[in-house]
Amino acid sequence: MIILVLLGIIVGILSSGSGLGGGFLVVPLLIFLGREAKLAVGTSFVFILMVAISSVLAHYRLGNVDIKTGLLLALGGVVGAQIGPHLLQHLSDQNYKRIFSALLVITAVWLFASSFNGSKG
Repeated sequence: MIILVLLGIIVGILSSGSGLGGGFLVVPLLIFLGREAKLAVGTSFVFILMVAISSVLAHYRLGNVDIKTGLLLALGGVVGAQIGPHLLQHLSDQNYKRIFSALLVITAVWLFASSFNGSKG
């Protein structure tokens, strides 16, 4: 239990500083600890919810929040969040791991490449 709390602290620091929510770290961690992919995804949202609330308060205090843009993105995100779990139900653990890892690699390559050409997105 102490290890999970310590890992949570590390992931909380990384996710609140990166804006990535932490699921990109929590899901692989839970899978590594033997959880099924669907359970890892669902469980990671408990973590993400708590970290997101804390992070938005801290960033708001620092003046780093565009509330209107965030709410508009959230509107679409809430709809998508209802669709995602249904899609996940139709994937095997093996296929989920392949898709998730490919998405992480593609994102990493894109971010790395954009850091060289000065691109903001």
